[in-house]
Amino acid sequence: MTKEKILEIFKRTKALLNGHFQLTSGLHSPQYFQCAKVLQYPEHAELLCGMIADHFRIDKPDVVISPALGGVAVGQEVGRQLNLRTLFAERKEGKLQLRRGFEINRDEKVLVCEDVTTTGGSAQEVIDIVRDNGGIVVGVGTIVDRSGDRARFPKFFATIAMDVLTYKPEDCPLCKQGIPIDKPGSRSNK
Repeated sequence: MTKEKILEIFKRTKALLNGHFQLTSGLHSPQYFQCAKVLQYPEHAELLCGMIADHFRIDKPDVVISPALGGVAVGQEVGRQLNLRTLFAERKEGKLQLRRGFEINRDEKVLVCEDVTTTGGSAQEVIDIVRDNGGIVVGVGTIVDRSGDRARFPKFFATIAMDVLTYKPEDCPLCKQGIPIDKPGSRSNK
């Protein structure tokens, strides 16, 4: 599937937003990818997550894990397509961790799935959880890579890579223009 066709899906589902946004990373941006608006349609979830599943099928993962909240739908659909156990890590006191009795067994091969990657921070937190539990990370799959090639993982795949502007809050021209900021992510930003 081409970048143009994927972008068309985002536009058609009103999932590519323009304005002034504070991202989960704390950075500011004039664009925001609301993957939940795309993933609410089973045919789009199946298509985009299928690209991730197909890419990592050769690695033969044993389990899929995602950061909550945004990555849960991605991980669940990738896990369904690969017929794998699917876990998620969630925040408690600001830190991602396994809860709800989820476990990663020693030497299990684990695929990390995410909806949008900006800095790679959430995916890295999940990678650390996998390694701390004795698992082996086979790769990271994401729907949108907006890191500008800054997110570095041993094996990384995105259905679409977009070079979207981001700013540190103190350098944000949108803030300097007095444009109100929106914080659409699932995590409370500081």
